[in-house]
Amino acid sequence: MIKILKFGEVSANDIFARTEPAVNVEAVVSEIIENVKKNGDKALFEYSEKFDKARLDSLAVSEEEIKEAVDSVEPEFLEILKTAAENIREYHKNQVRSGFEIKKADGVIIGQKIIPVDKAGLYVPGGTAAYPSTVLMDSIPAKIAGCKEVVMVTPPSKNGKVNPVILAAAFVAGVDKIFKVGGAQAIAALAYGTESVPKVDKIVGPGNAFVAEAKKQVFGQVSIDMIAGPSEILIIADEKTNPAHAAADLLSQAEHDKMASAVLVTNSEELALAVSEELEKQIPLLSRSEIARCSIDNNGKIIVADSLEKVIEISNEIAPEHLELLLDEPFKYLDLIRHAGSVFMGRFCPEALGDYYTGPNHTLPTSGTAKFSSPLSVDDFIKKTQYTYYTKEALDKVAYDVAYFAEKEGLTAHAKSAVIRSTDSTEEN
Repeated sequence: MIKILKFGEVSANDIFARTEPAVNVEAVVSEIIENVKKNGDKALFEYSEKFDKARLDSLAVSEEEIKEAVDSVEPEFLEILKTAAENIREYHKNQVRSGFEIKKADGVIIGQKIIPVDKAGLYVPGGTAAYPSTVLMDSIPAKIAGCKEVVMVTPPSKNGKVNPVILAAAFVAGVDKIFKVGGAQAIAALAYGTESVPKVDKIVGPGNAFVAEAKKQVFGQVSIDMIAGPSEILIIADEKTNPAHAAADLLSQAEHDKMASAVLVTNSEELALAVSEELEKQIPLLSRSEIARCSIDNNGKIIVADSLEKVIEISNEIAPEHLELLLDEPFKYLDLIRHAGSVFMGRFCPEALGDYYTGPNHTLPTSGTAKFSSPLSVDDFIKKTQYTYYTKEALDKVAYDVAYFAEKEGLTAHAKSAVIRSTDSTEEN
């Protein structure tokens, strides 16, 4: 049963504590990465057989396999995928930014260029659930940014095939290449390249503890989006909230995995008790009831505070991945929300809308990192290059100031490189 905690009557640690995974996979992942670096495709085939129980003839997904998958998906679901993709495109197109240029006196020009990364790598989990939504959310911003190539990796089933809905989503999103490889070995392949899998510049996408650790270890060789922790939801609710709605929304994240965190913060003790009772009614009805039960019992909590103001303070301190405002006039409170990955506004906006359909990205900061990081966006697939242009006349005016600054840092070569041009009578070309 979910814990009910009264703010001010229990320790701050009980209120704000997060359950951290106990598994330590650092050494195992390091060994996998080194094996892939050394042996390339050979290592990937071996790991597919070992971990996925799949004996593959090829790592690449063929055009025929993609067509077969698309044809096998229900036409209704294919249309839903296309609508969701269009919503995601519409939202993310607004994130596209331009460079800038500033022209100053004496012909000085300074500016910034926006350049997409050449190759983006997308990890799509397999295992207990298929996530075509992740394909759309992570590949469409890369395409909008202008990446030349989007490469997807995802683990195969025992039959050596990729889940058809994953391939259908990749087709709709315009993914360029797809490979049947998962786990830490897939991250290593994207980071270093193999005979089949191209090396990429940035790796995005969620995964298990092995995938997260692999992303940590290859960071620097490539860029990554974030280290994603377990799924989280925090619901802010008042006495008018329907307890069945709040319970259903808590379970929408609890069913992800046993480490998921579902938290309700409210100013109503009556609602807290009603939601707890409702959870007990709904959990046995879920297809993933065992996972949801474990998540709610171990990581779930209901926090009762005296006022909505205190409720919002608690939410900001937790900085959840997903935040629901089950309140009337939710926009009245939006400016008070400082730390959250994605906010769902009002009594008729469940978090599940954002997972699949509405357009804002569902790859979000977890584990409190919403205090300093952001949802996946077009910005994740660009880099910025700055430039400066000075005429001789402009340099003459500042050369000795620059040299003075350099000498204060003890860098005399820096100083000389500025003044040598100022004393040189050679005309600018």
